[in-house]
Amino acid sequence: MPIAADGSGRFCYLHAVTETIVRVRIEGRVQAVWFRAWTTKEARKRGLRGWVRNRADGSVEALFAGDPESVDGMIDACRRGSPASRVRSVQRFAAGPDELDTDQFVQRPTL
Repeated sequence: MPIAADGSGRFCYLHAVTETIVRVRIEGRVQAVWFRAWTTKEARKRGLRGWVRNRADGSVEALFAGDPESVDGMIDACRRGSPASRVRSVQRFAAGPDELDTDQFVQRPTL
């Protein structure tokens, strides 16, 4: 049996956790229907980091960061939307860590 650095013979096996970071743009009836608040609640439930904001053109934009399954689940949830919303389309864009400047999920002002 191999001996661990502490001499115990116990080893801790670590695996790399891959973080996915994506930006999405949601179009349809997604403003004035509590979409941002719903998105914030849903993203926090999934343990995601990032932000959501209204855009001046009537769409909503969000940045999701976390494990790939949680991010994909959040994007699927955005396709369904909040109870009062009517989502027409969800576009997904690659994003990088330079766009992520928070360690939680927050609402941002309109852009």
